[in-house]
Amino acid sequence: MTPTQLSDAVLRSVRDAAASGALGELGEVTGPDPGTPADGVRLRRPPHGDADWATGIALRLAGPARLPARGVAEVVAERLRDVPGVASVDVAGPGFLNIRLAPGAATALLADILAGPAPSVLPEDPARDIRAWAAASGDRAVTPAALLVQRAENPLFRVRYAHARTRALLRGASALGFAPDTAEAALLEAPAELRLLALLGERHSGGVGRLTGLADALLDADEHAPVLPLGPEKPGAVHRARLALAQATGTVLADGLFRLGIGAPDHL
Repeated sequence: MTPTQLSDAVLRSVRDAAASGALGELGEVTGPDPGTPADGVRLRRPPHGDADWATGIALRLAGPARLPARGVAEVVAERLRDVPGVASVDVAGPGFLNIRLAPGAATALLADILAGPAPSVLPEDPARDIRAWAAASGDRAVTPAALLVQRAENPLFRVRYAHARTRALLRGASALGFAPDTAEAALLEAPAELRLLALLGERHSGGVGRLTGLADALLDADEHAPVLPLGPEKPGAVHRARLALAQATGTVLADGLFRLGIGAPDHL
């Protein structure tokens, strides 16, 4: 189950519960409800515990339903537990839903990202890229001179470098005779890899903040869980899984940069 599919499943559970009268005065939910954004239920990695995803949808629905948030959460959780691909759902704190997915969630996420056409890429134009990044960031303190610096403190450089790094990893793997394999994604267990997977799954967040977070997480994952074998090490299943993670990250970075009007270099 992908995060998008899970978001839809949560919303369906809310609608089913509302239609049955189990959510008090909320009534039938035929479209985006008062607590749900138009693009679906927002999912986040929980700050504590080992759940895959968390949502505070019950807290937002409690007011319209005129019910305690934990009561709303329990009603939604009861229905969500029956959804194929959901392993368990717990209610935490004032009414958060902590959701664990069945095995195969990482494979589904990476396969979903890589299933589409390759993102479009703009031709190289540093002046255009700097203008576009400055406009998207909304930070008036960011100067063109600062965005030209090819150093880690420059977020535009880090994002473009991270994309170029994913392309270099694919070239290096090809030279070593192995390719990405999403089917091996269950082997992605290092904390840095799990953080990167979580960021890839948070489809509702966007803009330069998400791109910078993805870039930093990709570079951290490659440092602590290298994609390419080291020394005499032979390429194995975990390297194929890490390569799939890098390729998916590069795809999301390239698409995000294109949407902002910024080029995504293969070499940097």
